[in-house]
Amino acid sequence: MRPDTPAENVDHHAEAARLERTAALYPEDAEALLLRAAAHLELADDRPAASALYDHLLSSADGLENPQLIRALKASNLWEYGHEAEARAIIEGVRMSAPRDPAPWVIIAEALESHDELEAAQETFTEGARLLLTDGAEPPRATHPLLFGRHRVRRMLGVAHDEWDTLADTLHSMPVSLDELHDPKRVWSLGSDNPAELEAEISRLRAELGAYREALSRPFPVAVLHWPAGELTELLSAYPSLDAEYPTHEEHLATIEASLRELSASGTPNLGIVTGTVPSYEAFAASEGSSPNDATLLPQYATTLAARGRATAWPPQTGAGCWCGSGAVYGECHGSAD
Repeated sequence: MRPDTPAENVDHHAEAARLERTAALYPEDAEALLLRAAAHLELADDRPAASALYDHLLSSADGLENPQLIRALKASNLWEYGHEAEARAIIEGVRMSAPRDPAPWVIIAEALESHDELEAAQETFTEGARLLLTDGAEPPRATHPLLFGRHRVRRMLGVAHDEWDTLADTLHSMPVSLDELHDPKRVWSLGSDNPAELEAEISRLRAELGAYREALSRPFPVAVLHWPAGELTELLSAYPSLDAEYPTHEEHLATIEASLRELSASGTPNLGIVTGTVPSYEAFAASEGSSPNDATLLPQYATTLAARGRATAWPPQTGAGCWCGSGAVYGECHGSAD
């Protein structure tokens, strides 16, 4: 969610302004684009301007996809420039709302951790993990930062490992173990006069930075295009040559699930689904100087939607609704064994 580009290589104010202009052109993507703009403003140390963008989003008349994420980011930002009381109140509100997305939990827990509220940070990481992790199920990739952050805080508190700490160790893929990365005594080595100790610490810090970036990054997803029933009917009525791509809506949905399962089985990570609309597709075709009847535009359209932050991760989390929009739980709909 936060760009990790060094400040000396990017004009963050200019990038934020560009993203705001893009959001004005694509209001349906304003949430994702303005969050990125706010992140650039934070990197530019213009935190009041970042807060103004968060407030703008939260006051929007349109429905937000993840309002708790915005509130968590706002709280973290506010605390960094002296608005501790307001930040704490927002953090408590996010916790009370029990979001089903791990990102808000990670952000508010890390805000507490960065201000030496280690006990509260551990409670927050644990609360999020308890809500989002199902016993016996493989933790979704998006929940890994919860486990890694919890491990780090508990290590700093000197708490003995539990089952979730062991699971975090198992999920960690970097060459330096989590126990070594999260060793509180490491900080003392930074003041050493021994070059060998300093070099070893630099190596460990680089490995930790790599793990942190990997955990927080939103890798570009391999996105599959989904048309809701009404949109598909409208699409085929206007562009009947696309009938060959979509014989029926039921087959379309089945093909999406089968394609994603096949990609997952082949080891492809970060899979997602983007939902198309006819006006959006027509605008995309016009921007490409092509006709919407051209079926080769469909994968390009899906890729463009994903690049604009429109992809939803697949598979849905345990207990979440199915991606098809039926209203049923994914495990009882397209996620069933049948």
